[in-house]
Amino acid sequence: MKFFKSAAITAVLVLITSVLMAPTQAQAHGVSMFPGSRTFLCWQDGLRDNGQILPYNPACAAAVNQSGATPLYNWFAVLRSDGAGRTTGFIPDGQICSGGTGGPYDFSAYNAVRSDWPLTHLTSGANIQMRHSNWAEHPGSFNYYVTKNGWNPNGPLKWSDLEPFGSVTNPPKSGGAGGLNYYYWNAQLPSGKSGRHIIFTHWIRSDSNENFYSCSDVTFDGGNGEVTGVGPGGSTPGPSPTITPTDPPPPGGCTATWKATNTGWAGHFQGEVTVKNTSTSSINGWTVKWTYNNGEGFDGSPWNGVLTTQAPNVTVKNASYNGQLAPNASTAFGFNATGSVPATAPTLTCTSP
Repeated sequence: MKFFKSAAITAVLVLITSVLMAPTQAQAHGVSMFPGSRTFLCWQDGLRDNGQILPYNPACAAAVNQSGATPLYNWFAVLRSDGAGRTTGFIPDGQICSGGTGGPYDFSAYNAVRSDWPLTHLTSGANIQMRHSNWAEHPGSFNYYVTKNGWNPNGPLKWSDLEPFGSVTNPPKSGGAGGLNYYYWNAQLPSGKSGRHIIFTHWIRSDSNENFYSCSDVTFDGGNGEVTGVGPGGSTPGPSPTITPTDPPPPGGCTATWKATNTGWAGHFQGEVTVKNTSTSSINGWTVKWTYNNGEGFDGSPWNGVLTTQAPNVTVKNASYNGQLAPNASTAFGFNATGSVPATAPTLTCTSP
């Protein structure tokens, strides 16, 4: 997910202020951060270094034009204090993404039927780590759904369009409440999906009737979590990526290839590394290392990989769900970066324990 570090610092200050000023009914806050919800990705898309929200994405811009910027300053508060776990019959069809109209902020614009919302690219049947903001911590369950095959993306989202594909109760968290920390859990995406869909996440608190709602626009196109439609030129492919393979590894090893994607942002780019098991036996875990030489860095955490050493001497290890690779199998992790795309791609090393 694309994210600007300087904007993030400003945003955290804005978030602290908004929580202090929030209505008393809003005691918890959180929406899906991966796959990113409409409000989360529109906030990332629009937030500028001076704290203003001026979206680049046309769907996000239309939502701000309709409802103002206040909802995006409170992107984490798509909630109903009287939700009590209710779904159909409580929140009307066509208002699912906003949690109806009874919350503290007007998120109705985020129900709009459009094909240009920020989009997360996924692979049907793959294992991913889902992340949900824990701006305020509370016990409870997360139920997640995806639109059925054959749903109509050109009509309002209805409860009958959704089918569940998992749930989790009291998952672990990346850090304390506040800022951009999150709850996380591993989930297997449903198989047999292709093209555009919506993933809907329903957080049901167990200590009150307050519930939270998230709509995440995704496409099942073989992607590894890349996000398009965010930032200037966010949906426009950049120049042809630079790719470099590692030197051939010893038997039992792996290779890693690096490429730059979405290079249309000044001072930022998105990258992807593909890890392949080139041995004749399965590997259980991998580590990729490289060195940046011109001040490049990371903008947030990678997806589908764990950053253990920051730039310039980068180390990324496998996530809990993609470390085991059969012979000739591959996986990939992605990241947002600060700085310019290296003129010469860095040399990567890949090792397996």
